[in-house]
Formats: sequence, structure tokens, C-alpha cells
Amino acid sequence: MQIGNIIKVSGPLVMAENMGHASIQDICYVGDLGVIGEIIEMRGDVASIQVYEETSGIGPGEPVRSTGEALSVELAPGIISQMFDGIQRPLDKFMEQTKSNFLLRGVQLPALDHEKKWTFQPAMQTGDAVSGGDIVGTVQETKLITHKIMVPAGISGKISNIEAGEFTIDEPVYTIETDNGEKSFAMLQKWPVRRARPVKEKMNPDAPMITGQRVIDTFFPVTKGGAAAVPGPFGAGKTVVQHQIAKWADVDLVVYVGCGERGNEMTDVMNEFPELIDPNTGEPLMERTILIANTSNMPVAAREASIYTGITIAEYFRDMGYSVAIMADSTSRWAEALREMSGRLEEMPGDEGYPAYLGSRLAEYYERAGKVITLGSDHREGSITAISAVSPSGGDISEPVTQNTLRVVKVFWGLDSTLAQQRHFPSIDWLKSYSLYESEVGNYLDQQLQVEWSSLVTEAMRMLQKESELNEIVRLVGIDSLSEKDQLLLEVTKSIREDYLQQNAFDDVDTFTSREKQFHMLNNIVTFGKEATNALELGSYLEEIMKGTVILRDKIARMKYVPEEELDKITAVQQEIKTTIKDIIQEGGMTND
Repeated sequence: MQIGNIIKVSGPLVMAENMGHASIQDICYVGDLGVIGEIIEMRGDVASIQVYEETSGIGPGEPVRSTGEALSVELAPGIISQMFDGIQRPLDKFMEQTKSNFLLRGVQLPALDHEKKWTFQPAMQTGDAVSGGDIVGTVQETKLITHKIMVPAGISGKISNIEAGEFTIDEPVYTIETDNGEKSFAMLQKWPVRRARPVKEKMNPDAPMITGQRVIDTFFPVTKGGAAAVPGPFGAGKTVVQHQIAKWADVDLVVYVGCGERGNEMTDVMNEFPELIDPNTGEPLMERTILIANTSNMPVAAREASIYTGITIAEYFRDMGYSVAIMADSTSRWAEALREMSGRLEEMPGDEGYPAYLGSRLAEYYERAGKVITLGSDHREGSITAISAVSPSGGDISEPVTQNTLRVVKVFWGLDSTLAQQRHFPSIDWLKSYSLYESEVGNYLDQQLQVEWSSLVTEAMRMLQKESELNEIVRLVGIDSLSEKDQLLLEVTKSIREDYLQQNAFDDVDTFTSREKQFHMLNNIVTFGKEATNALELGSYLEEIMKGTVILRDKIARMKYVPEEELDKITAVQQEIKTTIKDIIQEGGMTND
């Protein structure tokens, strides 16, 4: 353990001398209080330390103690349903010990409960050959998640002892006879957060992640193992979009990182999630959720670490074979922490003062997402889907964080302030957003649903793009200048926008829409447009069509409020559309040959 003397204190950055035996990324305890820091730069025996707590009052002459270990997270049963800060300190335990609502300096707490005993069930027997990643046993951590105890990476040999029973996470539960002798292992593993966990193979993600949000699932889908960005101005609904995905996405586990955003948003998550029920399992959502809170009033330096803490925990559960979604809200605040630390190190700034390595740091984070074949002999597949909010100042997506993010993610959900002001939520702009997974997801769903999903989505998007062109004409010369066919298209696209894309996150039914219901809802709207266009071509008037379909269009508008178990009511509307339009044609003396 090396001891140095502080020679300079500047905000969250401390410089210490006589640190010749320390290394970059070592964790240190700084000052008499022992606040936690990480060495981020070495020049000779002078170390620059990023301190994760307030440094006021620390001065020259106080000791700096290096642990010789990198910033790591504890990985073991007891991690699910917990709320940690950016360096994995459990906030509930912190409050119990300090009797304060604030993070007091110098308080050291274990990340997990080292006293609680867990029921370990072996999955292997004495004499079995194992290697890194193999599952040797399980612990039923929550009703939804079975915690799989894995052999640490780089370890191989034969099991010489393993037994069922009640153990703490520190007690040995199995022993492996390796080439270097017998080694005993507990359920607890530690992993440095800045290093990606190894995998056997990365795969091309093709299966969609169902979010229940119609505008996302239909037009801009993300795959399990994909990466998506949600840029938007203040008040456009970034956090609500992420909350909705965290609630309803068909993944096994959610890691939600509140990085630099307002504390009341994390409070909403803490209050809502224990009460919300997972639609797939009927259990509380917290049974499959891990929260990491480093809000705007918490230490800036820890904000930079919180992203890595979250992705490392996500990788650990991915290695068990689970599909994991990680929400980061927001990477802009994380980048601001990078900018602040870079400025204090007096590094050459890049665009808008951000460090020149901003793009590579963002790429490193998103590269840790993906669909993989994990280590181990049983061919497990796991995935991490990374969904990050970006908060550009004034909604200007040309700023560096957004642009560097869009270079590496394949899904862009661009939020529009005009839509938000019109109370159209989710306020995802369907003309600016995109998904590079669209063709893979379309082919996948065509096969899974046995319907023409791709062609339906293409037709709906074509109409929305045509509407944008027609609106330019309407603004110039008025709607009466349009043909009846174009006026009809505007009515149909209005239905797509208001009855399909607009979704109420606070309505018990409308908050989530299954893929089957989405198909039938959109198919009814598009079918109405086709049948009505056919009637116009046969000589019917638009006024007759609109007058004769008032009740029908009201049913179409109310489809979003039909519960999933009453899906037959929505499928019946399609036949009603054809019958009603046929009656209008016949009343006009026309026949459809």
C-alpha cells in the first residue's frame, strides 16, 4: 500500500506525489477521511486522482493510500432489486448507517450483503470437468431470476468438491482441481468495470425486442443485442420513453442507470416499479430490475463511473444466458463529467470543450452491448440491448455527444419538441428517426407472425411521407386545392398519427400493445384507406364516404383502448370496413367489378 502526500486539490481532482508504486486505474483512499478516488493519470511519481466524493477541506500533507486494485463491482446473489450509486454503494444501507439523506464522505460499505445466507443448488458433480463460464450451481435470487453461479473466466479443471446448502457469498461452495493445485471458490466474483467481460463469439442480432410502444416496434424497432439513442430537448419525453421500455420490454433483466438527471425521476422509478406488475410473469418489476442512481446533485466524478458499473453488471447477467436491457439517462451528463475531468487535467479540448477521445469512449461503451455466445460448454446465448438518452442543449443534435453517438448506434429515435407541445407522445419524429435493423426485424416477423408485416409497415410509412409533402401544399393554397384522393390520404394518415402512433403511457390498456394487436390495428387503418380509395375510383364522393363511416372510424379510433384479451373485437373491424365501404358503393349506384 503506497502512501503519498497531496500537493494540489482542485474540485474532484487530487494530485499526489510519491506514488511511484501505484498504477493507473488503482483505487485510492484520499485524505484523513479516506474518500474514494481512482488514479487516472501518472507522471513520474505524481498521480492525478479522480475523487468520487466531495474534496473540500482536504489539504496538503494528508495521506493517500493506494489499494492496488482497479475500480470493480461485486457480482453475486443479492444484486437484483437493489439501488446503488455510481460506484456500487447500496443507498438503502448507506442511509441506515449514516442516518442521513445525503452521501456523507468517507463512509465505506460493502456493495452486497455478506452476512445473508443463500440456498445453493449444485448443477454439477464431483469429477466433472469445467472451464471458465460453466454453470456449477444456481441460487433462486428472486421469483423471476435464477442466479447462475459460474466458473470465473480463465479457470479450468475438475470439480473435487461441491455441495448443496446455505452459504454466504464469501463462503467456498465448490473446489476445482486445476493444473496449479486445488482452488476453492465462493459465489462472489469481482470484475473491473472498465474491462469488458470475455465472450466466446459475437452474433448478428436479429430477434426484435418488443417494447409495447407502437411507434418503436412498428417503424423503428431495436433488436435484442442492439443499440439505440433517444436524443431530444428538455420536456420532449426521453425519460418517459426509457421508463416505458424498462417496464414493458420482453427482456429478462433491466439495469437502469440514472446518470446526472434529476433526482425526482429516479424517485419516480423507485416508487413505481415495486407497484407495477410484469405482464409476462405477474410479478413486481423490481424482481428483475437493478437501479444505479448518480443524479445531478451527486458527485460528478462518480457519474462517469456509473455507466461502466451498469454495463458490467449487465454483462454478468448476460453471461448467464439472459437478455438484458441497460438504460442510461443520460449519456450527455456522462460526457459532461468527462469534459470536466479532462479540463482539470488540462488536456487539449475537442469540439465544444469535450475531450478529443469522447467518440472512442462512447464507442467502447456501446461495443459492450450485443448478442453473444457466452463462455462455457453449454452454448448459452445472451444479449445486452443498450438504450441511451441524449440531452443536447436546446435540442441541437449537431452537438458532439449526439453526433458521436449516432456514429455507433443503429437506431435513432429523434424526439421532436413540436410534437411534445402538441401533447403527442411518444414524441418520436417518424420522418427523422430511423432503424438499421428494420429489414432484419421485418423478415423475422413475417416468418413469426405469418403475415405481411413488412409490406404493411412500408405502406404506412409511404403514406406518412406523402402526408408531409401534401401539408406543404395545404399551407400554401389550402386543403380545397387537393384532389379528393389526397384529402382522403390526409384523413387516413391523421388516423395513423392519432389513433396508432400516439400512445398514453398512463392508461392501463394503452400503455402496452402486443405485436399481434399492433398488426391488426395498423392493418385496419391501412385497409380503410385502400377500401375508401377504391370507392373513390369507382365514383363515390369523399363526403359520402366520410359521412357513411363515422361509426366505423370511431371504432378504429378506440382500438387502442381494447384490452389484449378482447383482440377479436379488433380483428372483426376489418370485415366491417369492407362491408361498410361496399354498402356506400352500392348506395351510390356503383359496383366493384
